[in-house]
Amino acid sequence: MLAFDADSNIAERAQGVLLTQPVQHFLEALARPEVDPHLSAYCSDNLGDKPGVADVLAKNRACPTSDVTRVVPYLSPSGIQALLDDLDRLISDPQLVMALHKSKAPTAEQRDLLNEMQKGAMAMNEIEEVAAEIEPDKAKRETLQQRLAHMNVVQRLTLALKGGRSERMFLIRDPNKLVQRCVLQSPRLTDTEVESFASMSNLPAETLRAISLTRSFMKSYSVVRNLVNNPKTPLDVSLHLFPRLTATDLAKLCANKNVPETLRSSAIKLHRKRKLGSGG
Repeated sequence: MLAFDADSNIAERAQGVLLTQPVQHFLEALARPEVDPHLSAYCSDNLGDKPGVADVLAKNRACPTSDVTRVVPYLSPSGIQALLDDLDRLISDPQLVMALHKSKAPTAEQRDLLNEMQKGAMAMNEIEEVAAEIEPDKAKRETLQQRLAHMNVVQRLTLALKGGRSERMFLIRDPNKLVQRCVLQSPRLTDTEVESFASMSNLPAETLRAISLTRSFMKSYSVVRNLVNNPKTPLDVSLHLFPRLTATDLAKLCANKNVPETLRSSAIKLHRKRKLGSGG
């Protein structure tokens, strides 16, 4: 705080002392949930190029996004991932999004997600088709169609996080991967909605994988069962989850010819093993 003092003598002396401090001290202070904005601003302006400083600014939600924007050139893929995992924070600052697009540090997967922010929405006929499926009320359906038809990516991302059930049911099918991620990160998302998403065979495999990687979602047996029986779920995910099925649901999986043959044959082997183990 003294480094920003109105008295230039005090500010200069404080800045001089700060320069003698080990970077590790700043990293520890920046990681605190109650980090002081003066410290965040100072580190952003003066220490952004020091190892770890940019990343800890990106990972701490208490650090203003304006401070993070100034250190984007020094972010590692780890720091960029922290921002992509907190889309509510990321999309709140268009300048931060623009800075990330110019960065050379993102991995191929991160670059792919950042490029998603430039993509458009569904075609009007696709909007009408999905809206008809999820909203039986004609007036509400037309209102939903009109709203979504004119939204850019950032507006759809915001709606995915803060909108209602109808908007989430619609936007989980948005062609933009980030919009789908925002739906899954919505604080208003219900268990029933996730169960429904897990059974949708028209969702991309990576969205189904994202569901499987969210611990709170996987506490629901219905989500597990729906993912296992969904032919679009990545095979490694299904093979990891299917042993959690009850005897009844395992028997149904054995007869499900829509899932990959590897999964079905593994289910048959487990079913036989359980029957032998129980003396059946």
